[in-house]
Amino acid sequence: MIKLFVGLGNPGPEYEATRHNAGFWWINALAHELKTSLHMDKGYHGLVARTTVHGQTVWLLQPQTFMNLSGKSVAALARFFKITPQEILVAHDELDIAPGQVKLKLGGSHAGHNGLRDIHAQLGSGDYWRLRLGVGHPGNKAEVVNWVLKKPPLDDRIAIDQCIDRALKALPAYMAGDMDKAMLLVHTHKPARAHAPPPATPTALPQAPPP
Repeated sequence: MIKLFVGLGNPGPEYEATRHNAGFWWINALAHELKTSLHMDKGYHGLVARTTVHGQTVWLLQPQTFMNLSGKSVAALARFFKITPQEILVAHDELDIAPGQVKLKLGGSHAGHNGLRDIHAQLGSGDYWRLRLGVGHPGNKAEVVNWVLKKPPLDDRIAIDQCIDRALKALPAYMAGDMDKAMLLVHTHKPARAHAPPPATPTALPQAPPP
């Protein structure tokens, strides 16, 4: 089961709406779903919430160390409460996935993501779950930094928020440790139902000429 949910991002209002903070958006939505609030805990270098779901303790964490030191926060909490990497889920922005797509996976490389890179280093393992929220790629590697530190256009933000909602629906599966079911729920995208066309306006019958 997942005991620690982490969302990656950068602290401060200037970064709040940027693509790199998609992980923060997800944790905020999760906190709202669980009716809990995040509070600063200097011991874990981040905003933390502790709650109980079906008798199980669950932690939510937003590192406040800036992205490239995210592992300092994650490792501090995980080690203190003896949470293993396989019991951690990290939500983060993913360049290789388009907005409107989200993927759940266990392990793998950090693929150059600075937040994941530091979590790998601090945990000494890459065997944690990742919720990869697609933000798209600028098409040029040199533009990546500016891309992730900018706000997405409204259509992309709506698509990302829809993915966040879809990933929240897998919460019971995360808590039960049924990650196969969680992946099925996260990866199954039901397109919006097309609206039925409005009924045709009846054609007026020709009228007889006036007498």
